[in-house]
Amino acid sequence: MQHKSTFSVVLFALVDANYNFLYVNAGGQGRISDGGIFKDCSLYKKLVKNQLNFPEPETLKGMQRKIPYFFIGDEAFAFTDSLMKPFSGTHLKGSIQRIFNYRLSRARRTVENVFGIASAVFRVLRKPMLLEPAKAEIIVMAIAHLHNFLRKSSTSSTLYMPHDMFDTKSPLPRATNETMSSLLPLKNIPRKPTDNAKIIRDELALYFQNEDPLVYQDNYA
Repeated sequence: MQHKSTFSVVLFALVDANYNFLYVNAGGQGRISDGGIFKDCSLYKKLVKNQLNFPEPETLKGMQRKIPYFFIGDEAFAFTDSLMKPFSGTHLKGSIQRIFNYRLSRARRTVENVFGIASAVFRVLRKPMLLEPAKAEIIVMAIAHLHNFLRKSSTSSTLYMPHDMFDTKSPLPRATNETMSSLLPLKNIPRKPTDNAKIIRDELALYFQNEDPLVYQDNYA
């Protein structure tokens, strides 16, 4: 980084349920909105062109409408048929909206843990890098590749990410703020969702409440 100026580099990533990076883009600048970064990346271009080879939509147990496969994100992202996000606002305890938000938060905990794992081991992510932005981007990309490499075998995976490193079974979603002090959230930008995206989310909310409830979800949602 320059002595008189600082820059933030955006790590835009897609991860799976097994803590692996599926897609990484580390070229965005912090002053650009998340929407601008997402729309400029190759993942978005393939998504809008329907080139990601998603499985065909399926009907959930006990439901009538076919639901497409989708990504999950937080409030910073646009709400579309392909990207589900929480209901905004405050909702009554036990309400269908709050249960949906709780279930989405549990799934998003995996994403938060991936960044927590990387920043806990590769501590260069926990403080400003005294480097030019281009070199910082190379380091971030190298860390993503090393993360996936270390996750490949059971031996290296256990050493890299011990089973008790993160609480993956607790019913309460938990962020890893203590190891992510230098990782900043993306900016929230309000957008109007499509009617179809709302219908899909409502259908999922009904499914989580009636057809596939967790025993303890009413205690925490």
